[in-house]
Amino acid sequence: MTLSAQSQSETPDERFSHLRTATTSYRLNQIERIRANGVGDLVALPQLVVCGDQSAGKSSVLEGITGIPFPRQEGLCTRFPTEIILRHTESNPTTIVASIRPHVSRTSDVRNTLVAYQKDIRDMSELPSIIQDASRLMNIRGYSDTKDGYAFAPDALRIEISGSIGLHLTVVDLPGLISVANDEQTEEDVDAVHDMVTAYLQSSRTIILAVLQASNDMANQPIIKLARKHDPQGQRTVGIITKPDLINQGAESKIALVAKNQDTIRLKLGFFLVKNPSPSELDEGLTMDTRSNRELRFFSTSSWASQNLDMDRVGAEKLRTFLQQLLDTHIERELPKVRDEIRKCLTTTEAELRSLGDARPTVGHIRSFLTSLSMRFYELLQAALDGNYHSIDSKFFSENDDSRLRARIQETNTNFAAHMRDHGQRRRLRRNSESGGSVPESNSSDGSESTDETAQLIISKAEMTQWVKQAYSRTRGRELPGNYNSALLAELFQEQSRPWTHIAEAHIYDVLGIASQWIRLANERLVHEESLRREIDAMLREWLENTEKLALDELNKLIDDERRSPLTYNHYYTDNIQKARLDTQKTAVKNAVNLVAAQDWHGKLHISNVQNDIDRFVSSIGSRITVDMDEQACHEAKTELDSYYKPEVAMKTFVDNVARQVIERHIVSPLPKAFCPNSVAQLSDEMLLRIGSEPEKQTLRRDKLTALAQGLRRSLKDLQVSL
Repeated sequence: MTLSAQSQSETPDERFSHLRTATTSYRLNQIERIRANGVGDLVALPQLVVCGDQSAGKSSVLEGITGIPFPRQEGLCTRFPTEIILRHTESNPTTIVASIRPHVSRTSDVRNTLVAYQKDIRDMSELPSIIQDASRLMNIRGYSDTKDGYAFAPDALRIEISGSIGLHLTVVDLPGLISVANDEQTEEDVDAVHDMVTAYLQSSRTIILAVLQASNDMANQPIIKLARKHDPQGQRTVGIITKPDLINQGAESKIALVAKNQDTIRLKLGFFLVKNPSPSELDEGLTMDTRSNRELRFFSTSSWASQNLDMDRVGAEKLRTFLQQLLDTHIERELPKVRDEIRKCLTTTEAELRSLGDARPTVGHIRSFLTSLSMRFYELLQAALDGNYHSIDSKFFSENDDSRLRARIQETNTNFAAHMRDHGQRRRLRRNSESGGSVPESNSSDGSESTDETAQLIISKAEMTQWVKQAYSRTRGRELPGNYNSALLAELFQEQSRPWTHIAEAHIYDVLGIASQWIRLANERLVHEESLRREIDAMLREWLENTEKLALDELNKLIDDERRSPLTYNHYYTDNIQKARLDTQKTAVKNAVNLVAAQDWHGKLHISNVQNDIDRFVSSIGSRITVDMDEQACHEAKTELDSYYKPEVAMKTFVDNVARQVIERHIVSPLPKAFCPNSVAQLSDEMLLRIGSEPEKQTLRRDKLTALAQGLRRSLKDLQVSL
C-alpha cells in the first residue's frame, strides 16, 4: 500500500535508514507496549507532542515529519489526542490499524467498548470516517446521541503504521488550542482543550513541539505561553515556525531572529523553520523529495538567504532527523526513571488490591471474609488490651495515643481514684480547718444544703460538728444518753458518700467513650469499605449499648451494698479508731494539765513522788475534764465515720470494686467478643448478605485495579529486558 508518493530514486527503507537503529526500534517498541497497557495514564512516558493553535499548520508539520498525508477535510476537528506510531518492518505490504486507548478514568463497560474498537485501514483517505467513529464511541458532543457528551475526550485514537516505511517514530497530535470562543466553540470548549493540552505539557517527559504561525505575533500565541509556563527554561520545547510565506514583505528579519533563537523567546532546543505546502501544491500531490526541494528553494531566495539562517534547522527533513535523535536520547535518559515509577505504582496498586480483599459473590465468601476481618480485629484488640503495642501493627499504635487502649483505661482509672479522694466526700473541711493538710476552696458553702446533691460542700469544723449533731438527733432511738444509735453511722456515711454514684457513672461513661473511640480507629484501620464500616460500627455500637446497661446495673449493685450498714473487717479501720481516740485523750489531758498548771500551780507545775502530791494533781485534772455525753457520742460517731470513710477502708474498696467488677468485668474483658470469629459464625445468611455484600463500586474498582496491575507487571517485565 502506498501512503504517499515517493521518490523514484530511493525506497522508504533507504530514505530513513540513517534514522533507524536496533536501539531506536527496541526502545520505541518498549514505550509503545507500555502505553498500550494503559500505564501512560499513570506514569509519564517519553513522548513527542505536537501542539499549537487551530490553523497553525499542525497537519502539515505532522505530514512533513512522518511522510504520511493527513486529511484536511473541511469542518473536521479532532476532539481527542491522536497517537501516530510509525514502525519500520521488513514485511510488505504496509498495514495501518486504528484503535482506541481508553483513559484510566473510564468505567469498565466504557473501557471494554473502546478497547473493542479496531479497524484495518486500506488508505489514509479513510481517516475522516475513523475520526467520526471514534468521536461517537468516545461520546463526544455532536457525534453521539446524548446531549451531555464530552467537548474533548481524554481517550486517544491510535494510528499504528507498520511496514517498509523506513522510520521509527511516535508522535502525539493534540487538538488545536482555541483562542476565542464563538458560535461553534464555547468557553467550556476553550477550557477543555486548554486542560487537555496542559495535561500533556506539564509532564517532565514530554518533548513539546510547539507549532507557531509566522504571520501571528509569536510571543503572544497561546501555545508559546503554555509551553513557557510548564517548561520555563525551554529545556524540552522545540519551536516549529510555519507559514513563513504568508508574512508581510520585510518581516523576514524578525522571523529569522526568532528562528535563530536570538529573540526574546529563547529555547534550549531551539527553533525550526518549515514551509507548508500551498493548496495548489497539495492538489499536485507532493512527494517528500519535492517538498524538501521546494522548501530549500523558498529559503534560498534573497530575502531569506540574507538572514544567515542555520540550514540544519530549515525544512521538514532536517526537523525529522533532529526529532528522531532527540527522542532516542530522551528515552535512554528517562527509561530508568520510568521503571522506578512503574515499580512504585505497582506496589501501591497491589497494596490497594490487598486492602480490598478477595471478591465475595456468595454467602460463603462473605462469611470467610468477615471471619478473617474479625480475626484481625480480635488480634488488634487483644494487643491493645494486653499493652503489646509493638507486637502487631505498630504503626496503628504509634499514630494515635487513643489506640493504646490499656494505657488509656489505666490512666482513666487512676484519675477516677484521685477524683474520688478529692471530691468523693459530700462535706469537707475548709482549708486549715483540719490538721495535717489543706483542701481546695471550691464550691464554698455556708453549711446549707446545695441544690446540686452531688456537689461537694466546703465547710468549717463547727459546721461539720453541727451537721453530725443534727444527724444524731434525727437518729435517736432507745439507747441511753451518751450512746448513739447504729443508724447514725450509716446515715452519716450515706450522706458523705452521696457523690460516689455520680463520679462512678461519669467514670463508666469515660471508659465507654475510650472503648468507642478505639473501635472507631480500629474500624477505620481495618475496614476500607464505607458501607461495611458503617455496618460493623452499628454492630459494635449495639454491643456497647448493652455493655453500658450491664455496667450501670453492676454499679447500682455496688451502690446498694454501700447503702447498707457499714461493714468492714479491714484492720485499718480499728487502727484508725484507736489512733483517733488516743489523739483525743492526749489532747484532753494536755489541755487539763495546762489549766491545772496555770490555776493551781501558778504556772510552775512540779509534782514530787509523794502520794499526797500525786493525789492532789490527779484530783485537779479530773475536776477540769468534764464530758458532755451527747457531744461525746457525736464525737465518737464522727471519729468512726472518718475512720471508715478513709481511703484505706470504704473508699478504696469501692474504687477497686468499680475498676474490677464494673470496668474490667463488664466492659474490658468482654470487649474482644464484640466482633470475633465466633460472633461472625452466629450471623444468619440474610445478615451476612446485608452487611457483607460487596458494593458495585468496589467490584468495579477491583476490576480496574486488577487490569492496571496486570498492565504494570507486563510493562515492568518489558523494561527489565535489556537490549
